[in-house]
Amino acid sequence: MKYCANITIMPLKALLDPQGKAVTSSMHNLNLPEISNVRIGKHVTLEIEADNEKNAQEKVENACKNLLANPIMESFKFDLESC
Repeated sequence: MKYCANITIMPLKALLDPQGKAVTSSMHNLNLPEISNVRIGKHVTLEIEADNEKNAQEKVENACKNLLANPIMESFKFDLESC
């Protein structure tokens, strides 16, 4: 069966996000001072061929932990659905 994963990878909250800080500062220049604490991350989509949903979840988690996200600096979460 084929599954589709939507993965969100974000910098850990305890770490500085330089891109997010730059965008937050730019919001003030755009006359949008009510927007604050912007954090910039990554969005990854992929397809997995697996026998069942549990197996697909394990494969996505493995991919995230070992390649897509840096566990020292980033956290991840994902949604899985049949596609």
